[in-house]
Amino acid sequence: MSTVLGHQEESMASAATGRIRRKRSQVEPSVADMNTENDAEGQEDEQAEDRDSYVAHEIEEIDKLTELGIGAAEVKKYALRARTLKDAGFYTVMSVMMCMRKTLLCVKGLSEAKVDKIRDCCGKLVQTDFISGTQCREKRKGVYYISTGSSALDSIIGGGIESASITEAFGEFRCGKTQLSHTLCVTAQLPREAGGGNGKVAFIDTENTFRPERIAAMCDRFELHEDDVLDNIHVARAYSSEHQIELLTHVAARMAYDQYALLIVDSATALFRTDYTGRGELADRQQKLNRFMASLMKIAEQFNVAVFITNQVMATPDGAMSFQADPKKPIGGHVMAHASTTRLSLRKGRGEQRIAKIFDSPMYGENEATFEIAEEGIIDPKD
Repeated sequence: MSTVLGHQEESMASAATGRIRRKRSQVEPSVADMNTENDAEGQEDEQAEDRDSYVAHEIEEIDKLTELGIGAAEVKKYALRARTLKDAGFYTVMSVMMCMRKTLLCVKGLSEAKVDKIRDCCGKLVQTDFISGTQCREKRKGVYYISTGSSALDSIIGGGIESASITEAFGEFRCGKTQLSHTLCVTAQLPREAGGGNGKVAFIDTENTFRPERIAAMCDRFELHEDDVLDNIHVARAYSSEHQIELLTHVAARMAYDQYALLIVDSATALFRTDYTGRGELADRQQKLNRFMASLMKIAEQFNVAVFITNQVMATPDGAMSFQADPKKPIGGHVMAHASTTRLSLRKGRGEQRIAKIFDSPMYGENEATFEIAEEGIIDPKD
């Protein structure tokens, strides 16, 4: 029985890579152009069918519970209640297996016996036991990389932002975190063979930094239509840390029935710093932040999407007296350090140049790359 992740890979592989229209020269259309347009319309119809089949396939996964002992009437009854599995954020079979038993018991209408039965049925639908290293290697062949726009930066992180994992970029203000986020919004929609993810983008904006105007110049660079790219970027403005956490439930709902390639949170820690102040609330803040990061990782693995988050830094009071080259430390402490798969440290260089350094990675050693912030986004340095 294949997993939800495997079903999404099949669906995404079957989707046409030309979903985002390329810009065409402003000339009188020829017969060949008209034929091309007709072919494009046919491709759009096929893509719509692919999306429909994708939705039906995901719903079928949930409905398979009725074949393994959960009555159809009971499933329908749960779907009509205020706090159903979906309302609680469980949109896939794998999401049920990823949560704790006590979390399911909080869902209205689920008794201990019913929770045990649901988990037992879900365990028969998805693989949650040990697998061999060879199987793990085969599974990782579905991982893709989204280009940052700079070949130098891509080269030190294996080709770009990795899917099914969390990539964190931290640094002080004006070091390129938000500009990198905007560039990824465009490159994520490119075909995979062109360094993209061939999917939509979800952007959680906690600092009111998303600017659709910046997307236009970047679209010109990749010869994409601005309206098409913006239609595939779904932005949510978060106003509190609680709101930020709740938005992950909405993101999971969208990803369960549509094709996404990237989730961006800019920034992941800003609202937590605002809502929890002083040492008295530090433990509570870290616990909530830890749960938020755990939810991000579950989303990344369930839907095989790349998760890119930005993080702020703080100056240590004793930094000037130490022998550290850079006394600034990322916010979040060990919680962020352990939760992020790959950590990138960004700092300012000469002019518009910025320097990215691998701060932590399970696969790549310590390395640096220089990139530049331009009108068209993140690019390689010109000199």
